[in-house]
Amino acid sequence: MAVAIGFRFFPTEEELVSFYLRNQLQGTRQDMHLVIPVLNIFYDLEPWDLPKLAGELCKGDVEQWFYFIPRQEREARGGRASRTTASGYWKATGSSGFVYSSDDRVIGMKKTMVFYKGKAPNGRKTKWKMNEYRAIEALSDPYVAAPPKFVSSLCCIEQLSSIR
Repeated sequence: MAVAIGFRFFPTEEELVSFYLRNQLQGTRQDMHLVIPVLNIFYDLEPWDLPKLAGELCKGDVEQWFYFIPRQEREARGGRASRTTASGYWKATGSSGFVYSSDDRVIGMKKTMVFYKGKAPNGRKTKWKMNEYRAIEALSDPYVAAPPKFVSSLCCIEQLSSIR
């Protein structure tokens, strides 16, 4: 499939969560995998291997790549997800933030991570950055104060030109 000259996939955070991630969870749009493939980027894959595994319509992008990440079994049981690979680990930076809809509702969370080569805590920081987006399961009663339940994630990977 050819992509038009000047095309670049550059969605907003709201679009990533409310359209792409929601449709992935509901299984309604199989054509999305041409742009955002399903890939377990932890354990098996190093950050520098990811650009060549980008979605068919985004292979030429040199700045960022998107992947749907299957939920890990231990994470589904309430445990902490592992963010390691054979050569290093993804380390969270800063605190998680909310993703808002255009009508100012919280629809997801965003966590930023940086890849470190080596073993923690002595790893070396690299130029690879990941933003992980998680959709929040809608509550049946919006007036009930319950903790958000995360149901899936989508990651945006970037190779930074210089470490900030």
